[in-house]
Amino acid sequence: MQTSQKHGTSYGSARFYVEPVQNVESYCLPSSENLDNYSSSDNSSRATYPSVQTLEHSCTLESSSTSQNYPFTATFSPNSSPVSKSYVSRPQHSLEIINGSPENDSCLTHDLDDLRHKIRELETALLGPDADMLDMYDAIIPEESDSFFLQTEKWKQITEMISRGDLKEMLYTCANAMAGNDMETTEWLMSELRKMVSISGNPIQRLGAYMLEALVAKMASSGSTIYKALKCKEPTGNELLSYMHVLYEICPYFKFGYMSANGAIAEAMKHESRVHIIDFQIGQGSQWVSLIQALANRPGGSPKIRITGVDDSVSAYARGGGLDIVGKRLSTLAQSCNVPFEFEAVRVSASEVQLKDLELRPDEAVAVNFAIMLHHMPDETVNSQNHRDRLLRLAKNLSPKVVTLVEQEFNTNHVPFLPRFTETLNYYLAIFESLDVVLPREHKERINVEQHCLAREVVNLVACEGVERVERHELLNKWRVRFTMAGFTPYPLSSFVNSSIKNLLESYKGHYTLEERDGALYLGWMNQVLVASCAWR
Repeated sequence: MQTSQKHGTSYGSARFYVEPVQNVESYCLPSSENLDNYSSSDNSSRATYPSVQTLEHSCTLESSSTSQNYPFTATFSPNSSPVSKSYVSRPQHSLEIINGSPENDSCLTHDLDDLRHKIRELETALLGPDADMLDMYDAIIPEESDSFFLQTEKWKQITEMISRGDLKEMLYTCANAMAGNDMETTEWLMSELRKMVSISGNPIQRLGAYMLEALVAKMASSGSTIYKALKCKEPTGNELLSYMHVLYEICPYFKFGYMSANGAIAEAMKHESRVHIIDFQIGQGSQWVSLIQALANRPGGSPKIRITGVDDSVSAYARGGGLDIVGKRLSTLAQSCNVPFEFEAVRVSASEVQLKDLELRPDEAVAVNFAIMLHHMPDETVNSQNHRDRLLRLAKNLSPKVVTLVEQEFNTNHVPFLPRFTETLNYYLAIFESLDVVLPREHKERINVEQHCLAREVVNLVACEGVERVERHELLNKWRVRFTMAGFTPYPLSSFVNSSIKNLLESYKGHYTLEERDGALYLGWMNQVLVASCAWR
């Protein structure tokens, strides 16, 4: 007897063998229907196996015996569906599905489901119980193949991206993989990024170092210990103060904000003899130096100035002490300018300030200052008290002559992780590029400024969520809505203030831009707007 040859079919990790039928009689089929080849098709599936002959629009079962040949034919329509529910047994021992009713009285009518059942019995007899498993793998394999090719294409694209050395694209792809919980890709890109970033490199290499630290912190869910994710050590109070002073001097962002706000206050108070300025985040008090000097030279003499400063923990740490330090510094300056001056300290954070904490006097004109601080206040999505809008309503209750707003112009408040990452990358890249024009890349002060004043913001934006994320910026259009709902109307900045700021920018190197739009001023670097300033009443 000739040895039967096995036909192997491999699907992934499983392998199935189908043996050609040599003696169908052993499968208990009628002796007159010894079959060698088989193909099955119905409305829902189609399976083809070794030793199968497929004819166009038909499935034919033929005997392998040489003594008898009883063709058994089932005719199907092109869509593999039977064209009729009637079957005719003909003298040539064929069973043909035909249209209409039986041709003669010898026709045997069967239910279509019964025919399918019989065909399935033949399939099981010929191929054994693994037939259903083969159908299952036929359905699964295309999906697995597609997944394999997609994965292969993804690795190819990432490899090409790494070879190009496009750090910005790699950072985004890494964040995108993290957002999709693709840890394999995330860790691969992190390992490649570590080879390419540098705190003394070009702007994207320097920012990339801090963005990478932020992604690592995000993956580790460091949360409240976010600052520990930074490689740099905490500076002392005096060191941090010096870093912030360097940033204030080499970049016009703070000066722009302070100058525009002071201009609006000076314009609103030009006829007032007693001025009360309430600063909800006084910091070092640097903003008020130029205003005190300007009011000292006002025609008709200087007004009496009282400043109420609200403290915060970061400013207290940077100062190396409480608000008394700010009060003494400003008092000394005012005395040297012959300006009557008082200083009041409110030793709580801005989110805790209440109306009772602010001493109001009926003979004073009030100015309220929100300079780069409102974005630190949680809104209704973070805190049920919504301190952001609460402070605006509190300011309205003070009946101020003017309220100034200075804020960074980008959107990170309600934004999900990935678009927030992109916003942060684009925004701070512009800042790092502007620093690159002023200080050499190896300059120690520049490195310290970026590490201690900017990197901390970057890490908080990228790695923290919920109440732990305190950097929650909004675009000026959103601030307009909040101020309008609180009952304020716009107070356009004067043309004199605008021209003064233009003169300020001319003293800085680089591609700074200044745009006046809808009563507000926008300071930018090239195509990226960085800071917006406006006033309300």
